[in-house]
Amino acid sequence: MSGVVLRGRVVTPDQVLDDGVVVTDGARITWVGPAAQAPDGVALPEPAPQPRTYLPGLVDLHCHGGGGAGFPDSPDVATAHVAATEHLRHGTTSLVASLVTADLATLLARTATLAELADTGELAGIHLEGPFLAPARCGAQDPAFMTDGRPDAVRQVAEAARGWLATMTVAPDVPGVLGPDGVAATLGSAGALPSFGHTDATEAVMAGALAQARAQLRAAPAARSGRPTVTHLFNGMAPWHHRAPGPVPAALAAAARGDAVVELVADGVHLAPGTIRAVFALVGAANVALVTDAMAATGMPDGRYVLGPADVVVRGGVARLATAPGEPFEAGAIAGGTAHLLDVLRTTVTAGVDLRDAVTAATATPAAVLGRSDIGALAPGLRADVLEVDGDMRPLRVMRAGEWLYQ
Repeated sequence: MSGVVLRGRVVTPDQVLDDGVVVTDGARITWVGPAAQAPDGVALPEPAPQPRTYLPGLVDLHCHGGGGAGFPDSPDVATAHVAATEHLRHGTTSLVASLVTADLATLLARTATLAELADTGELAGIHLEGPFLAPARCGAQDPAFMTDGRPDAVRQVAEAARGWLATMTVAPDVPGVLGPDGVAATLGSAGALPSFGHTDATEAVMAGALAQARAQLRAAPAARSGRPTVTHLFNGMAPWHHRAPGPVPAALAAAARGDAVVELVADGVHLAPGTIRAVFALVGAANVALVTDAMAATGMPDGRYVLGPADVVVRGGVARLATAPGEPFEAGAIAGGTAHLLDVLRTTVTAGVDLRDAVTAATATPAAVLGRSDIGALAPGLRADVLEVDGDMRPLRVMRAGEWLYQ
């Protein structure tokens, strides 16, 4: 056997190997297992003097930018490349680029730009957050551009994406989103998934939307996955009140049945540790996708940035909409995240989630959402996407398709 041989703590889909080995040959993984069981012909390196852990390359379904560049504000491929590179350097080997609510002409132009990066393999897909959202739950997005559902607009975006449209965040309580000819059904026909969020829906409306989308995706041959998703659960939606449950319990119930995948922005800002632990305990890692919701300030110092048409201030690593003179910083809505997915993974483990479950939610589950069976785990036959981290879960080296890109 030939290729790269890595030895250290290895996180596989089934277990954590304290003295494990990953063997790659070209762009593929050829063997993974305990060092003591390595096949003949594998020259085992000595264990590193400092702890090394090997994770699958991370998969982020919801990312607006980083490194000072934002996907919603990228006029060209070079600018978008800056954002994609920022996350690749920190171990995200499969990245879905997210846009925000804007006019249709802007969405079409930005989608076409991002499709070029996807064609070269730098992006794994494109996600539109809006514009078919509930203005009452707009968060950091501009309600002036939010409209009723327009299936014709979805078809135009899908055409501009050239097969790379992965998901679109839509609110089930917005007219035109549900129904046999609505936006959600049109997304499935175009090979994309509806992701319900930024919604003021009741529990009944959310439950009905998830069930309807599940059935429509099962019947859509082009759909990349059979399960709808929920955009950053808890954030941008009506809270769970004991007499007015809202969309949250419906999303949790669907995920617990395996009928939906819920996104969690587990970055230490969007969600409390207890909330993170509870969701994993209730629905399981196979139904949770850890995401960053990262914006341009990721990997950058505090300061002023933009997110689409919005002005954003970052202070202490927290991004919020800029407030009027005299108003406190905390009065602005949270405007995305500033963490890499590895940071989110680390925060999730610190919150008390088992390492293997956290890794699953940052790799295998989002890979399944994308309909990708070739990424998302350290297993023979899969693409050789490997992230090497130190004892503090900080990135040391990043391999994508068998090639070390950053060390």
